[in-house]
Amino acid sequence: MTQPSLPVIDSDAQTEPWRNEPGARLQPGEAVLAWLEVDLDAKLHFTQGWVLVTDRRLLARMPAQKDWQEWTIQPGLSLHHADHAGVGTLELQDNGRLLASWRYTLGHNPAALRLIDQFHAQRDLSASGRAGQVDIDTEAVCPTCKAPLPPDDDQCPQCSRDLETPPSTWALLRLWRFARPYRFQLLSGFLLTLLSTAATLVPPYLTMPLMDNVLIPYQNGLPIDYDRVKLYLAGLLGAALVAWSLGWARTYLLARVSERIGADLRTTTYEHLLRLSLEYFGGKRTGDLMARIGSESDRICVFLSLHLLDFATDVLMIVMTAAILISINPWLALVTLVPLPFIAWMIHLVRDRLRHGFEKIDRIWSEITNVLADTIPGIRVVKAFAQEKREVERFREANRHNLAINDRVNAVWSLFTPTVTLLTEIGLLVVWIFGIWQVSHKAITVGVLVAFLTYISRFYTRLDSMSRIVSVTQKAAAGAKRIFDILDHVSSVPEPARPVHLERVEGAIELRDLGFRYGNRAVIRGLNLSIAPGEMIGLVGHSGSGKSTLVNLICRFYDVSEGAIRLDGVDIRSLPVSEFRSHIGLVLQEPFLFFGTIAENIAYGKPGASREEIIAAARAAHAHEFILRLPHGYDSLVGERGQALSGGERQRISIARALLINPRILIMDEATSSVDTTTEKEIQKALDNLVQGRTTIAIAHRLSTLRKADRLVVMDRGQIVEVGNHDELLAREGAYYKLYRRRCGQRAIRMGAHMQQVDFKLSRNALGRLVLTTADGIVHDGVVPVRAFPIAAPDDGVGLISTDGRELAWLPRLDTLPAPVREMIEAELASREFMPEIRRIRSVSTYATPSTWEVETDRGLTSLVLRGEEDIRRLAGSTLLISDSHGIHYLVRNLTALDKGSRKILDRFL
Repeated sequence: MTQPSLPVIDSDAQTEPWRNEPGARLQPGEAVLAWLEVDLDAKLHFTQGWVLVTDRRLLARMPAQKDWQEWTIQPGLSLHHADHAGVGTLELQDNGRLLASWRYTLGHNPAALRLIDQFHAQRDLSASGRAGQVDIDTEAVCPTCKAPLPPDDDQCPQCSRDLETPPSTWALLRLWRFARPYRFQLLSGFLLTLLSTAATLVPPYLTMPLMDNVLIPYQNGLPIDYDRVKLYLAGLLGAALVAWSLGWARTYLLARVSERIGADLRTTTYEHLLRLSLEYFGGKRTGDLMARIGSESDRICVFLSLHLLDFATDVLMIVMTAAILISINPWLALVTLVPLPFIAWMIHLVRDRLRHGFEKIDRIWSEITNVLADTIPGIRVVKAFAQEKREVERFREANRHNLAINDRVNAVWSLFTPTVTLLTEIGLLVVWIFGIWQVSHKAITVGVLVAFLTYISRFYTRLDSMSRIVSVTQKAAAGAKRIFDILDHVSSVPEPARPVHLERVEGAIELRDLGFRYGNRAVIRGLNLSIAPGEMIGLVGHSGSGKSTLVNLICRFYDVSEGAIRLDGVDIRSLPVSEFRSHIGLVLQEPFLFFGTIAENIAYGKPGASREEIIAAARAAHAHEFILRLPHGYDSLVGERGQALSGGERQRISIARALLINPRILIMDEATSSVDTTTEKEIQKALDNLVQGRTTIAIAHRLSTLRKADRLVVMDRGQIVEVGNHDELLAREGAYYKLYRRRCGQRAIRMGAHMQQVDFKLSRNALGRLVLTTADGIVHDGVVPVRAFPIAAPDDGVGLISTDGRELAWLPRLDTLPAPVREMIEAELASREFMPEIRRIRSVSTYATPSTWEVETDRGLTSLVLRGEEDIRRLAGSTLLISDSHGIHYLVRNLTALDKGSRKILDRFL
C-alpha cells in the first residue's frame, strides 16, 4: 500500500538525503524521526534504499520498487536486527510473522539501532493513546567512518588527521615539538655551524692572492716576499684550527641534543601508547610496535645527529660559496648554476619513490620483528612440535622480501647518485672552458680562476653531498610518519575534562541501559544490573555471550557506546582512569608475569609494598608454601612471561598481585580455570575469606566455582537472560539449568558431531530461518550454516550451528547433499556471507591513513575507509584481505590479475 501524493515538506536534502528519492512524500504535519540507508539488496549487492520511521508510519523504498512501502505503527509490529559477517539485517515482524527485511553494511548499524529505538518508542506511545516525537539520546557519529564523535565536538579525530597532518615528506618538521625544549642549544649549534662553515671558506680566498702576488710573480723572475707568504700560511693554518674547533663543538653539542630529542620521542611515544585503549592493540602486531619505537626512533636520532648537521652545513656552504663566487665573477658564477635545474628535477623525481620505498622497507622490517616476537616467547611450542625449520623458513622469507624491496630502492638510488656526480663534473668542465676563455682575454687572472675553481669544487661537493642526503632524509621521514601514526591516534577511553574524585569507594556498581558496539557490531545492548557493595556476582554463559566484554567495560578498557556504568553513583567516565582502576583487582584468564623475581611480580601494583605485605598476599593466595620450596624463595626469577613456573603457580601469583593492592572491586576472569582440582580448592578457600567486604565479579566456565556467589548473572548474546542464585536458577529450569546440565554431561539430547544427510532434514519457519529436524524428531530452530574455510577453501566443510553456538552437523562436501537441501544451505550462506571481491581500484584519497578508496567489486561500486596499513593483509600467494573501518572484509583473490593502476596503488600500501 502506498501513500497518495501529498506536497513534499521542504528540507535540506543534504541532511536528509532520502528526500531526493522519487515519491518521498509525507502527510501534513508528519515528522521523520530516524532513517536508515539500506546499501545492500537481497543478494548483498551494493545499492541504495531507505527505511524511515515517522511519528505515524514506517516507510521503505528500494531501487527495484516503484513506490514507497508503508506500515502504520501499531501494537504487534516490531523491528529486529542481527549482525553477521560485515552485514546487518533489519526485520519487520507482526507477532512473529515476517513482513519485510532489509540488508545493510555494518557502517550503518548505529543508524539502524536509532531507527529501532524510535520505532518502538512510537509504538509504545501509540498503544498508550499518546503521540509525538520521543527524545532518544543518541550519540553523534562521523559521516565518513561512522565512528562516535567526541562529546561537544563535531569533528572526527581520526578522519581529520589527513587534514591536519603535513605530508609525510614534511613529517620531520613535526619533530620541532620535541626539539623546542632544546631551541637554545640548537641555536648555538646553528651559530657554530655558521662560523665553522665561514672558516672553511677562508683558505680558498687566501689562495687567490697567494697565487697572483707570490707564485706567479716568482715564476716571472721576481723574488718571494717571505713575510707575505708567512702571513698567508698563518691565515690558512688559523682558519683550519678555527674550523676544527668550531666543528668539534657543534658536532658534540648537536649530537647530545639529538640523543635527547630521540629519548624524548621514544618516551612520549611509549607513554602515549600505554594510554591507548585495548581496541588499538587488538589490531596491531607486537613486533611492529617494537620496531616503531625502537628502530624508527634510532633512525631519526642518526638523522638529527649526523645528516641534519651535514644538510645544514651543505646549505650554508652552498649559499656562502655562491655569494663569494658572485663577488669574484658574476659571469662565471652564472655558468656554475647550469646543473642546478637538472639536479633539482632529479631530486623531485626520486624523492617520492625513495620515501615510499623506505616506508615499504619499514613495514617489511616489522614483519621480521613480528616473526621474532612470535617465535621467541613461543619457543616451547616451536620445539614441542619440531617446527624449527618452518620458523626459519618464515624468517628467511621475510628476509627475502626485505632484500627484494631494498634492491628496488637501491636501483633508484644507485642511478640517482652517479647522475648527480656526472652533472657536477659537466658543470665543472663548462667552468673550465669559460674560465680559460676569460683568462685568455685578460678578463680575469690565473689566481682568480684557481680560487674560483677551488670554490666551485667545494660548491659541487656540497651539492653532491646534499643530494645524497635525500635518501637518509626520506628514511627518517618514513620513520617519523610511522611514529606519528601512533602519536596521532586518539584514545577511545579519554580522560575526563572535569574529573570527579571519590573520597571513599564503597563498591556499588550500576549498569544502566548499557550498550556496546565493537566497531559497528552490537555486542551488548540494553543491559541493566545493580551490584551492591560487597556482593559477589558470578557471570555465566557460553563462549561469546559477552561476559569478558562486560568485564572489560567495567574496568574501562573500552568505553560504553550507550548508557552508563556508575561506581557509587558516579559515571566512571567522570573519574580519572588511573584513579578508577586503582580500586580494581584483576585476575586474568591467562596470568601474565613480567620478567623479574616473584616478589617484584606480586608487588607490581604496589611497588612500595613491604616484604611483610608481599608475604601476606602470597599466603592469602596459597602461594607462600610453593614459593619457599623454590631455591631462592621470593627472589626466584619467573623467567620470560613466567615460563619458569607452572600454570597453577602463575595463577596464584597473579591472585596475590591483585590482593596486595587491597581493591574495593575484585574481578576474576576464569580465575581458577587453568589450575588442577587440588589447587582450585585451595584458592577457593582463600577467596571465600577474601571476597568478604569486596564487590566481586567472577567469570568461570566451571559452574562449581560460582555456587557460593550471591547472585549469578546468566548472559546470552550480550544480554542478561536470568539473575538469581544457583539453587533458584536450577529450579526455574531455564537457560542456567540447560547450561549446567550440559556442563555436567546430563543433557537429555546429545547430537552427533558428524551427522550424515540421512540423519536430518531442513525446512524454513515463518521468519524464513532454517529448521533442522533429526531422525529422532528433535527440532532445532534458527540453524545457521558456517563455512570452515571461507577464504582458503570455501567448498571444504560446512557446519550447521545452533542458536547457542553448538555444532549440530558437519557437512564435509555440499555437492554430496540432495539438491533441495544443498540449495537451501547455499541460499542461506549467500544471504549471510559478505566478502566483496575487489576487481579494480578507481581512486585513493590519500596515500596517508586514514584514506578513502573508491573500488569496483563483484557486488558493485562502493567506497571504503582504511584506518592504517595493517588493514591490508597478505594471505597465501597473491591473495589480499582488506578490512575497512567498519570491519567489513574485502578480498583481492589474485593481485597479479588486477589492472596496472590498481596494482600500483596497492603496492604503495604493501
